[in-house]
Amino acid sequence: MNILLINGPNLNLLGTREPEIYGNKTLNDIEKDLIKVAKEKNINLECFQSNHEGEIVDKIQSSVSSIHGILINAGALTHTSISIRDALIGSKIPFVELHISNIFSREEFRKESFLTDKAIGIISGFGITSYFLALEGIIEFLSSNK
Repeated sequence: MNILLINGPNLNLLGTREPEIYGNKTLNDIEKDLIKVAKEKNINLECFQSNHEGEIVDKIQSSVSSIHGILINAGALTHTSISIRDALIGSKIPFVELHISNIFSREEFRKESFLTDKAIGIISGFGITSYFLALEGIIEFLSSNK
């Protein structure tokens, strides 16, 4: 089973960006830990991060024939990107939306997501544990829908 993790803008700054909200672990640390967990479950986890909306759209589109599920933390693009939404819908790849912080307890503009209504689930507010919960969720979903 092949799963793609997509991280959007500014998530490359994890570990230094607002640690009181996002914690002290870097994105590289999180990815290494997730890959280890995935391997233990015989899952191939590919990780991708971009600060550019079009690159994320291209990655989703190029994954149609090889990826079974997507985990996506689109960062600020969660609240603005119809093109990422359309790419996810068009790909027909099941996806889980995830966020480190609880987007529903933050600024008003963060409470609206262009992805939530099309996601198979959303994980929000558990810090970096959100990544691991999302991984478990997509694996369970894909395993039960073979």
